[in-house]
Amino acid sequence: MDFSNYRLDAGFYDEVLQPDGTPRAHCKPLCDSLAGISAAELGEIQDRVTSSFLREGITFTVYGDGEADERIIPIDCIPRILPAAEWAELEAGLKQRVLALNRFLGDVYGECRAIADGVIPEDMVRGCPQYRREMHGAAPPHGTWVAICGTDVVRTEDGFVVLEDNLRVPSGVSYMIANRKAVKSNLPRLYRRCRVREVEHYGDLLLATLRELAPPNRPDPCIAVLTPGVWNAAFYEHMFLAHQLGAELVEGRDLLTRNGFVYMRTTEGLRQVDVIYRRVDDDFLDPLVFRPDSLLGAPGLLQAYRLGNVTLANAPGTGVADDKSVYAWVPDLIRYYLGEEPILANVPTRICRRPEDLEYTLDNLDRLVVKRVGEAGGYGMLVGPHATPAERESYAAGLRADPGDFISQEVLSLSRAPCLVDGRLEPRHVDLRPFVLRGRDTRIVPGAFCRVALRRGSLVVNSSQGGGGKDVWVLES
Repeated sequence: MDFSNYRLDAGFYDEVLQPDGTPRAHCKPLCDSLAGISAAELGEIQDRVTSSFLREGITFTVYGDGEADERIIPIDCIPRILPAAEWAELEAGLKQRVLALNRFLGDVYGECRAIADGVIPEDMVRGCPQYRREMHGAAPPHGTWVAICGTDVVRTEDGFVVLEDNLRVPSGVSYMIANRKAVKSNLPRLYRRCRVREVEHYGDLLLATLRELAPPNRPDPCIAVLTPGVWNAAFYEHMFLAHQLGAELVEGRDLLTRNGFVYMRTTEGLRQVDVIYRRVDDDFLDPLVFRPDSLLGAPGLLQAYRLGNVTLANAPGTGVADDKSVYAWVPDLIRYYLGEEPILANVPTRICRRPEDLEYTLDNLDRLVVKRVGEAGGYGMLVGPHATPAERESYAAGLRADPGDFISQEVLSLSRAPCLVDGRLEPRHVDLRPFVLRGRDTRIVPGAFCRVALRRGSLVVNSSQGGGGKDVWVLES
């Protein structure tokens, strides 16, 4: 299988080939291996990789038109490879970023120094829909508001940039590990030759992180994963994580609070819970504090948290730090809290609540990406160059009605990587979602969930929008 019909485009960085069509040095073993495999053989490898996801039941749910459709996530068998030096840069930048975001959260729910010093506007924080005044004065263990962070990173011709931070209930780590298992077992010789760093120990690192965050005097803490239930889009991942941790998978109805402590119902009676890795949104965590109609959480959960008798990871209220408007201030927050220059750049962002940014956005809808500040999964987004005039006009009406709910950015030239499409190697746009863990220390496994925009020409990598995944190989040296 060769790259003879593979189309390079000078406008996009290719992850495997240089502009002259020769392999990048760290990708030469991959290209040599592909050259020794026929199209039929590569197709068989792809079929085996796909079948492994079918056997494991690795699914996600797409919502639309009032219905939910459960699907097997597409996976491409050709790995994305990162040399050691590139990963070292990413790792340093991600550790810096999650530390600054935790400092920011401790500040906005505490002394509010950054607001008082004019680093970030007060209305940008307190006007954020994810700001929870109920969390003011809270003190998470080790100052860790964000224990699990999934940061989306893209590469352009200018290098790596952060697209967004996912701090509330970041998903996708199960796909990272499942991708590795499937591809490693089907390309074993290439895997050994490349000397790839492992990611399968993520569960051990997550367990160590959550144990560090347990309330004091709990040397063997009881950990539970809180899920909304089987109908949630990421339920497979919730099961996966509970298994990795050796933890109980619970729903809100399995929990109760007594005297400021949290217990779960078991076949042997009540058992105290010390750490809850929650995959339930803030609004549904505690009907006594947030939505009173919620059946997904447990009454009294927030009181137990504020008393220090249970740890919630991630803490309620973290969404104020991954709001797409607040994102624009993260480089300034890194400078303010850490006294350092950001290692990873942001995408220049226009805040549509500002009249001049709204005017610019409306005048240039045909060449911008516009996003709702609170949406995720690729929903609520307009990719101007790919939209019809009617779609842009309809979107503009929403912009004018509520400018504060939108930001805009220039269309990025996302890097591309080869994928097996209809028996041929074709370039597709990709991003990375590494997972950062923060307890007493910061930990990152050397890998990521690489998302792929499988539709030709599409820039939207989200699985809910037709995207798929790749394994990411970080090389030892």
